[in-house]
Amino acid sequence: MKVLVTGGLGFIGSHTVVELQAQGYEVVIIDNLSNSTLDVLNGIEKISGKAPLFENLDLRNKSEVQRFFSQYSDIEGVIHFAASKAVGESVENPLLYYENNLSALIYLLQELQKKTEVSFIFSSSCTVYGQAEKMPIMEDAPIQEAFSPYGNTKQIGEEIISDVAKVSGINAVLLRYFNPIGAHETNFLGELPIGVPQNLVPFITQTAMGLRQKLAVFGDDYDTIDGTCVRDYIHVVDLAQAHVLALKRLLSKQQTEKVEVFNVGTGKGSSVLEVIQAFERVSGKQLPYQIVGRREGDITTAYANTDKANDVLGWKALKTLDEALLSAWNWEQKIRSV
Repeated sequence: MKVLVTGGLGFIGSHTVVELQAQGYEVVIIDNLSNSTLDVLNGIEKISGKAPLFENLDLRNKSEVQRFFSQYSDIEGVIHFAASKAVGESVENPLLYYENNLSALIYLLQELQKKTEVSFIFSSSCTVYGQAEKMPIMEDAPIQEAFSPYGNTKQIGEEIISDVAKVSGINAVLLRYFNPIGAHETNFLGELPIGVPQNLVPFITQTAMGLRQKLAVFGDDYDTIDGTCVRDYIHVVDLAQAHVLALKRLLSKQQTEKVEVFNVGTGKGSSVLEVIQAFERVSGKQLPYQIVGRREGDITTAYANTDKANDVLGWKALKTLDEALLSAWNWEQKIRSV
């Protein structure tokens, strides 16, 4: 069975490709290498013993998307990761995010709706909830006004998919995930942002390696246990496995609705300072950090209720925060020693 993974050389995408190939799927990757490198293909092959098919393609190019699907007409499942994903950057450059995240999705769906039937998994985000009123967040929590253009593109993306699914053969699962961190146990794959990291953990590991002078903690006056923002940090391999189970559910026609929604997280919230302390504990490194002003677009607290994913998908996060942070640290040390 042939599965398309867009953004398949990215952090979450590459780990998902490994899990798909382990289950016997034939994978085709689309990636424009805007936030990844071809070295990731080598990492996938080293783990899997098999290289996926790869197309260097920008999904914003409508004619290229059409060409791709005329060539790969036998694709039965699509997992759509390809998108820009940094909250802060989206506030600074909203048009980049609206163009990249929405036009790519639209051009993809325009081709998929021509098929009699296709399974579609969307890489969504807990940002669609905005600042949820109750914790932990359940899938039926009200969708609040987005705090950032990034969050807004995920909200709009979900709406587009739901509208198209009603009038086509597209069956979809929206996976709203929380904060992916960590690396593959082999150290052949991990998070490797191009330029200055936008996410907490790669900034932590780069600071511990001496590549960054100190870590900026954005605000210590939030209404949380220690004043810093609280998030639900999930190991990327656990997250990747959720995509495989969601795809199997769609392909075996087990879904009960045209579009289903699942939270993917650990169900536990950790503050920024708690993450720093956990990293220092597992790495044995003291981490220089500085409290600075709040960052626009950040919410106070978000962690998941994962009962639905546990019960319906048969999925559960297995790895701890300490395990995830240690794997990220091992990865960082490995790539800097090459």
